[in-house]
Amino acid sequence: MTMNDTPATAPSVLLRSDGEVDEETLAYARTKIDAVVSRPGLPAVTGEVHITRASANHADRPWSATAALHLGHREVVVLAEEATGREVVDQFQDRLRRQTDKAAHADRRTVAPPWRGGSATPRPIAGSGSPT
Repeated sequence: MTMNDTPATAPSVLLRSDGEVDEETLAYARTKIDAVVSRPGLPAVTGEVHITRASANHADRPWSATAALHLGHREVVVLAEEATGREVVDQFQDRLRRQTDKAAHADRRTVAPPWRGGSATPRPIAGSGSPT
């Protein structure tokens, strides 16, 4: 079994492979992963993506892709399994996009609004004078 370590275009995300993963699938995966993690508005993404092709002929879904990434202060874990390399990369990209969107949205909501107990400086309401 061979193992490849290839930095994706985004230098902080490492793309690894196990088994008989062809270069075309790796290039396709790099493109799809980079499209998700390098979107504007996302915090820095670091971590590792692992693509594996099982050698067992009887496996229904010999291809798998996993990720353990850090997106700002959040951890994103993604798993996909499919019958072909292209299918697993496509499913993985969809799941990765969904999870990074959730993590990025959660990071933006770290401070609770005042009506939910967050701290805010009192501001006067128009026409009410000064706050007391």
